[in-house]
Amino acid sequence: MDFEAELKKRTDRAESIIKKYLPEITGPQATVIEAMDYSVGAGGKRLRPVIMMAAYEMCGGKGELAEPFCAAIEMIHNYSLVHDDLPEMDNDMIRRGLPSTHAKYGAGMAVLAGDGLLNSAFETALKSTAFASSAEDNANILKALAVLADRAGIYGMIGGQAVDVEAEEKDLELSEADILFVYENKTSALLQASMVCGALLAGADGQTADTFSEAARCLGVAFQIQDDILDVTGTTEEIGKPAGSDERNGKKTYLAYLGMEGAEKEQRRLSAQAHDLVAGITVADSEDAAQAGAFLTALIDSLVDRRK
Repeated sequence: MDFEAELKKRTDRAESIIKKYLPEITGPQATVIEAMDYSVGAGGKRLRPVIMMAAYEMCGGKGELAEPFCAAIEMIHNYSLVHDDLPEMDNDMIRRGLPSTHAKYGAGMAVLAGDGLLNSAFETALKSTAFASSAEDNANILKALAVLADRAGIYGMIGGQAVDVEAEEKDLELSEADILFVYENKTSALLQASMVCGALLAGADGQTADTFSEAARCLGVAFQIQDDILDVTGTTEEIGKPAGSDERNGKKTYLAYLGMEGAEKEQRRLSAQAHDLVAGITVADSEDAAQAGAFLTALIDSLVDRRK
């Protein structure tokens, strides 16, 4: 498999799915829709919808059933970035090399754009029922919706963000366990939603869903550690936002406890664990499923040394 070609093909497909489900910029509320479109359209790796579709295909999924969920997970991810960049949170003026949403539209409109993306995500995910061809499909959609809501909420991404924000506002000293909690929720949670929703929509059993969930947890923590490393070693051009923002904002990361060498070692350990867990999942009996499995493990491997 030519990984780079396969990644581009899958990323392009994710882009087309996302564009298809973004609301039309029209009506008196056009500005907030434009801000939503700007936030999502600013680019990004589209990692979460790409992962979701790969997990879906690995478990035998075919057709358009998972597409609304792919758009939904990217809407949720981008709403979180819009709110992360706000002055009351990370106060970042650049996102993906462009002015952040609040820098372009103002803080009030950015809040509403984030709110709009979150609401649109669940409206969009529900559109998957149009592609259901059986009662089992509808049951799987409900299971996936429950996972999406949980992983995006107070016991997932928002929970991790809340601990992170409170630590900054109150100048709290986060322990290594606290930082792991933030990473497992703020970052891993949406990757778990991506893998698990993809698997459930294809009809995967609970054990398979649990394996995907643990793989995504490991991948998410490794991904965040690499973000911490890039914040120190990368440039603004490479990472698409101001380099050194963690130190500037007084944010304590794994590097404070493990050092650069230890953080790199832990990132590689977790990435290898995520790879092995996904590689151990029995894929559906088809060429598409086998290719999706090979792609997903290769994608995990590619993230180890990423510079963006």
